[in-house]
Amino acid sequence: MPQGAEWLIILAIVVLVFGAAKLPDLARGTGQALRIFKAETKGLRDDEDEKKPTKPAGELNAADARLDDVTEAEIVDERRENNA
Repeated sequence: MPQGAEWLIILAIVVLVFGAAKLPDLARGTGQALRIFKAETKGLRDDEDEKKPTKPAGELNAADARLDDVTEAEIVDERRENNA
């Protein structure tokens, strides 16, 4: 890990490479990229949590079994009948 003097040298090299005018844009872009990365990793963790079963596979009740057999087309047809 760099110490105090090494950080100053690294900072001087960054200023020389990018220029002082570009540093705020570089910092802003880095911050946005980190925010996006954080949001995406949180989304992946949330997706993993949703995929975990809430009940063991053998403990399905009758209502769960009926819902597994229903197709999307049947739900749409039922909604159309109810709205008519």
